[in-house]
Parts: sequence; structure tokens; C-alpha cells
Amino acid sequence: MTEITVAALQLAFTDDIDTNIAAVTDLVREAAGKGAQVILPPELFEGPYFCRVEDEGLFATARPVGSHKAVLAMRKLAAELQVHIPTSFFEADGPHHYNSLAMIGPDGKVAGVYRKSHIPDGPGYEEKFYFRPGNTGFKVWDGPVPLGVGVCWDQWYPETARAMMLMGAEVLFYPTAIGTEPHDPTLDTSRLWRRAMIGHAVSNVVPVVAANRIGTEHGQRFYGHSFICDERGDLLAEFGAEETGVLVATLDIDVVKRHRAAFGFFRDRRPDLYGRLAQDI
Repeated sequence: MTEITVAALQLAFTDDIDTNIAAVTDLVREAAGKGAQVILPPELFEGPYFCRVEDEGLFATARPVGSHKAVLAMRKLAAELQVHIPTSFFEADGPHHYNSLAMIGPDGKVAGVYRKSHIPDGPGYEEKFYFRPGNTGFKVWDGPVPLGVGVCWDQWYPETARAMMLMGAEVLFYPTAIGTEPHDPTLDTSRLWRRAMIGHAVSNVVPVVAANRIGTEHGQRFYGHSFICDERGDLLAEFGAEETGVLVATLDIDVVKRHRAAFGFFRDRRPDLYGRLAQDI
């Protein structure tokens, strides 16, 4: 039997990076104390979700992976607790800027960096002003089992999930910052957000872990509703819109693999018919 215990963190953030790192650190310690081996904080936990506006002064907050405060803090913590921490951060690479994720292992080292592939652009989510589209391709990381990680907007794309599955992922993780839509206060995208990822779980027969922030930042309210679901899309642990804390679940990957084989989705794939998927509209 191959089991893995995973965790998602849900919390609000302030304007102070040290305060945010301390809050995430406390929850990582709590998750590790509950046996979690892979612990997922939300997207860009270094501060408020700054992409709601276009402000050139904010580029100064980006840092290379080797000197970013959030990455350095999680490296030290991962080594101390012997856990994996997929760490989202605002990356500077020469003149370029990315919405990136450092996969930090239990040795405290960065196994590599994934740069968010899909970059949204809309009211309250002006990410194209700040981030270049990722140039790393999708990544699957060594861990207790192979780990696939997409970042926020990536989670809406079935291609992201399927690509990571074809690369061998056994659990999919999505750090997120999603909240109210300034252009339409009646639109509750938290329902769509969960349904999209649960759909990836079902169509790929894979557990999914999603971590979102909460709280109100400059009038924008973040949804929370972090969750862990199993390979059938059934919720194993979930938060509502306001809880701060840790979600933990243990997954039996051998059982997941049997279920995946029995459904036959990967047996019955027809790549010879999918050429249109790789063409522009």
C-alpha cells in the first residue's frame, strides 16, 4: 500500500511579508504535526493579491528564486519538518517577471521552478501586466508519489491536468487566489472553480488539492473554499469562505491506480484525433 498524506492551507494575508510568512509557517507546522508530507499554501502568499490593479511600482517586489524571502523561509521550514512545500512567489529573472512556484523538498532544496503557463487578464485580475507566460512547460515532481502542480488560472484548463497526468502525476495541487468579480458582483465563481477542478479529478481519476486565500483586500473578497477531493471527485476535506486553518487527508495511491485502470480513460484515449487541440483557434 502506498499512502500519502497531503494538506491545504487557508488564511488571509496582510501587506507585510514577514507577518504572512509567519502565519503560513504556523499552519505548515500544524499540518506537519498531523502527518502531512506535502503541504500547499495559497498562491502568492507573500502579500495581498496585487494584480487587481496595474501599478509599475509593484515590480520592485519581485525577487529571484534564490533570494526571495518566502522561498528562503519555506526552504528552512521544509528541511526542519522533512516535508514538501510547493511555494508560490513573484519571480524576477533579469528583466522578466513570472508568477512562479518553487517545489521545495524535505532536504530544504528547490527541486525546480514552475512558471504559471496560463495568465489571466480581466477586471480585478490584471496578471498580464505583471507576468510573462511561463516558459518551463508543465512539471511533475518527485515526492512520496509523483506530484503535479499548476497555479491558479492553470486549474481551469483540462489540458493542464491531462498533461501532468501523462507525465506521471499521482496527485494534482493548485495554489490559488480567487475571489469576487468586480465587473459582476452577482457572479460566484467559487462554485465554478471547485467544479472545474473536481472535473479534473473525475476525468483523470486523480486526487486534487486546492488552497485559496480568504479575507477582503481593497474591497475584493477572496472565496476560500479550499478542498481536498479523491479520485472520484468526492470531498475528503473542505473549508467554507471564512475559516483559517489546515485541511489534511490521507490518500491510498494503490487504490487510486486501480480505479484509474478500471475506468479505462487512458486506455481509450485517441491522440490520433486530438490534433485540433494543439492548433490556434
